[in-house]
Amino acid sequence: MSSPRTAAPRTPVNRRRPEWAGRNYSLLTGAAIITNLGSHGAHIAAAFAVMETGGSVGDVGLIAAARTLPLVLFLLIGGAIADRLPRHRVMVAANALNCLSQAAFAVLVLAGEPQLWQMMLLTALCGTGTAFFNPAAEGMLLSTVSGEHSNRAFALFRMAINGAGIGGAALGGAMIAAVGPGWVLAADAAAFAVAGALRTFLDVSHVPDRTPGGGLLSDLREGWVEVRTRPWLWSIVLQFSVVVAVVGAADAVYGPLVARDQLGGPAPWGVALAFFGVGTIAGAVLMMAWKPRRLLLVGTLCVFPLALPSAGLAVPLPVWGLCVVMFVSGAAIEVFGVNWMTAMHQEIPEEKFSRVTAYDWFGSVSMLPLATALAGPAESAFGRTQSLWGCAVLVVVPTALVLLVPDVRRMTRRAHSKTIAPAAASAAEPAPAPADAVGR
Repeated sequence: MSSPRTAAPRTPVNRRRPEWAGRNYSLLTGAAIITNLGSHGAHIAAAFAVMETGGSVGDVGLIAAARTLPLVLFLLIGGAIADRLPRHRVMVAANALNCLSQAAFAVLVLAGEPQLWQMMLLTALCGTGTAFFNPAAEGMLLSTVSGEHSNRAFALFRMAINGAGIGGAALGGAMIAAVGPGWVLAADAAAFAVAGALRTFLDVSHVPDRTPGGGLLSDLREGWVEVRTRPWLWSIVLQFSVVVAVVGAADAVYGPLVARDQLGGPAPWGVALAFFGVGTIAGAVLMMAWKPRRLLLVGTLCVFPLALPSAGLAVPLPVWGLCVVMFVSGAAIEVFGVNWMTAMHQEIPEEKFSRVTAYDWFGSVSMLPLATALAGPAESAFGRTQSLWGCAVLVVVPTALVLLVPDVRRMTRRAHSKTIAPAAASAAEPAPAPADAVGR
C-alpha cells in the first residue's frame, strides 16, 4: 500500500471524491451499495415468505440457519482460495451463485406454495456464495487502502454500505407489505447480477503475485497460526461467536415475530432496522474524524449497546422506542467495526488477510445456525420475552470478559508502513479495490 500518486492531472472527477479513493475503490463501493440495497430487504422477505405459507417460528429459524450453516462449512476454504486466486474473480463467481439462488427463490415464492425444504436449499446456496465472497471481499478491502488513510477509508466505505442498508430495509419492508416477499427476492437477485458485472471491470494488475504455498491445508495452518498467536484476535472472535449468534436469533427470528404480533407487520420492523442503519452512518461519520488511540478498548466498550435491541423487543418497546435503541446500537457497533478493521489492517500481513478474516468470520458465525435453529424451541420452553432477555445477557457477559485480556485494553494505534500498491491512485491509475459488505 502506498500514498496517493500526484503525477496525474486533477480533473473534476478527482475533485468530487477523496484523492485516495481510486477507480477500483469507487467501483467496489458502488457494487457494495447495490448488493446491500437488495440483501437487507431480502432477509426480511425470506422470513415473511415462510410465515405466509403458514410456517412456524421454528421454520423461520430453520431458514435463517440454512443461510448461515454454509458459512460455517465453507468460510475457511473460501479464505484459503481467496489468498491463492485473484480475489475479485472469487467475488464475481460468488455473486453469480447468489444471483441464481435468489432468482430461483423468487420464482418459487411468486409461483405460490413453496415447500420449506426448497426454501432452505436455495437459502443455503446463497449462504454458500457468501462464504466464498466474504473472505475475498474483506481481504480486498484491507489491502486497498494505505495506513495513513485506513481509518477514514474504512469509515467512508462502511458509511456507504450502511446507508444502502437503510434504504434496503425500509424499502424491503414496504415492498413486502405492498407486493409480497417474492418481488423483494427478485430485486435482490437483480442487485447481485449488477454488482457482479461491476466487479468484472476491476483492474488488479498492481496486486502482488502470490508465492506458491504448500497446499490448501498448509495455507489454513498458516492462517491459524496468525490467529492463535494473537490473544486480542482469538478472544474477540470467541466473544463474537456468542454475540453474533444471539443478535442474529433476535433479529432474524424474534424481530419479525414481534413485528407481526405486536408492532403491526413487516413495515415497522423494516423501519426499525433502517434506524439501525442510520445509527451506523452516524458512527461512521464520527469515525471519519475520530482516531481513538486505544483501538480495541474503545471498540469493545461499544459492543455493550448491542444488548439494547433484544431488551427492547422483550419489553416490547413501541416502534419509536425500538428505533431509538436500534440507532444507538448501530452507532456503537460501527465504532467497533472501524476500529476492528483498523487493528486487522495494522497487525495482519497482507498476504494472509483473507485466511485470517476467514477464521474471524468462521468463529463469529459458528454458533449462529444453532442459535437461529434453537430460537423456536427456546421460545416454546421459556417464552419469547425470557428468550429475548437471555439474548441481551449473552451480549453483555462475553463482552465484559474480553476486557480482561491485556492486549485488548492496551493495543494502540500506530503509523503504518505497509505498502503493496497504489491504493489511493487517481482515476487514471486503477488500484486494488475494497470489498463488499464485510460484517463487522
